[in-house]
Amino acid sequence: MNRKIFRGVKIVVLVYCVLGIALFYLQNVFLFHPEALPRTYKYKFDVPFEETEIALNKTDTFSLVKFFPVGKMPKGVVLYFHGNRTNINRYVQFMSVFTSRNYEVWMGDYPGFGKSTGERTEENMYAQADQLYRLALSAYGKDSIIFYGKSLGTGVATYLASREQGKQLILETPYYSIPGIFACYAPIYPVSRMIHFKLPSNEYLPDVAAPVTIFHGTDDGVIPYRCAERLKQFLKPGDRFITIEDGSHHDLGNFPQYRQTMDSLLRIP
Repeated sequence: MNRKIFRGVKIVVLVYCVLGIALFYLQNVFLFHPEALPRTYKYKFDVPFEETEIALNKTDTFSLVKFFPVGKMPKGVVLYFHGNRTNINRYVQFMSVFTSRNYEVWMGDYPGFGKSTGERTEENMYAQADQLYRLALSAYGKDSIIFYGKSLGTGVATYLASREQGKQLILETPYYSIPGIFACYAPIYPVSRMIHFKLPSNEYLPDVAAPVTIFHGTDDGVIPYRCAERLKQFLKPGDRFITIEDGSHHDLGNFPQYRQTMDSLLRIP
């Protein structure tokens, strides 16, 4: 009997170690799903747009696409930080939320995504965000700049909004931090010491002066609702955490609650 118990303990320890090693060495594979594009690639969108390439240093470039409203003077600009998959092509479907309400949308790709080049580090993602904001200031006043983050991009958007002034910060399916996401799935591991990327929204959110609106669905299978709900404690009076019942990670835009709130937010003079 003792032998069986000992053998069972060994198997449990072995499985724990194997999974922990896989989590440590494959964390970037779990976290990022980029699709690089050649520099000669031509975007084809059904909305007015302009492509810009920004040299961050001698080797790294930041690929940016600006989407424009049709026929009207823009009210402002939305700095859109997208999720962890493919590149800008995947997220253009969400632009009409903003362009139909007369906002420009500026969306860049992270290093290794689309045409952006360079090492994918947290510091480089922040440097891209800083550059994007400086560029926006050359065309718009601070009260006309909206920070918008979706999924992975919510951490970057929150970082930028904690450092710079803007009209508002809007987060769609955010997380407490990157280690916090892994902890939701693997609570038995010391993820705070294992995970390289932090993107600590929990640390940045208290320093955001702009109004904050958060959307999260109760059926989110990528970033569980309970992991995002922890951000409520960092919201200011007047900030909103909007729970969308039965909403998943990819379909919040289909719910009237999301559309009505966005209409209200983006129609503010």
